[in-house]
Amino acid sequence: MSALAGRHALVTGGRRGIGLAIVRALEGEGARVSVLSRSAQSVGDGIFGVSADVSDAEQVALAFALCRERNGPIEILVNNSGIAESAPLKRTDKAMWDRVIGTNLTGTYLCTHEAIGEMLAAGWGRIVNVASIAGLHGAPYISAYAASKHGVIGFTRSLAAEMQGTGVTVNAVCPGYTQTDMMTKAIENIVRRTGVSPEHAREELAKTNPSGRIISAEEVADAVVRLCAGAATGSEVVL
Repeated sequence: MSALAGRHALVTGGRRGIGLAIVRALEGEGARVSVLSRSAQSVGDGIFGVSADVSDAEQVALAFALCRERNGPIEILVNNSGIAESAPLKRTDKAMWDRVIGTNLTGTYLCTHEAIGEMLAAGWGRIVNVASIAGLHGAPYISAYAASKHGVIGFTRSLAAEMQGTGVTVNAVCPGYTQTDMMTKAIENIVRRTGVSPEHAREELAKTNPSGRIISAEEVADAVVRLCAGAATGSEVVL
C-alpha cells in the first residue's frame, strides 16, 4: 500500500496543466484529493473542488475549511497555483507586479500558513511548493515572475529549517518549460514579439531546460509524489 493512501492532499491550481497531473498522480496513490482553484467547482471523477483566489486570505481560510469538512485534516499541501506574465521592466506596472507576487508568493504563504498548524499538531505533514527554474536563475522580461519564484525557494528553505524534527517536510520542485497552456502562451508571445516561427520558439525554450527538452506535466507530478512519500526536506528538485 502506498504511504500516501488515505491521506488528505490539497492541491492549489489543480484544474489544468501541472496541477491536474499532480491531482491525478496523488489520486493514483490512494490519497483523498481536494482542489483549490479560481474555477474549481468541477474537477471530475468525484474530486472535491473549491473556488478561491489564493492571494485572498479570507477566501483561502473558507476554502480550506470546506476541504477539511469534506476530506478531513489537511496532511499534504501542494502549492501549485501560479501565473506567468512577461514584459520589460519599464512596462511592468505595479498592477502586474502585484498580480504575479500575490498569486505565486503570497498565495504560497497564505495556504501554508492555513495548513501548518494541523500538520504540526499531527506530527506529520508534507508541503511541496511548485517553483520554477526561474526561481534559481533570472531571465529577461520576467522580473516579476522570477522574483516571485525566487521568493518561493527562499520560503521553502526557511520553513524547512524551521520544521526540522517536527515530522513536517517542506520541499520545492523547479520545472523548466513544461508542455502546458502556460508554455503555449509563452510561445505565442515570443512569436508575436520577435516574428520567429512557433517551432523555432519552442526549440529555443527547450534549450533553456536542464534536460534540453520540454518536459511533461506528468514528470513534475511524479517528482511531487516522491517528495510527499519520502522524508527529504529543504530540497529543490530541478526538472
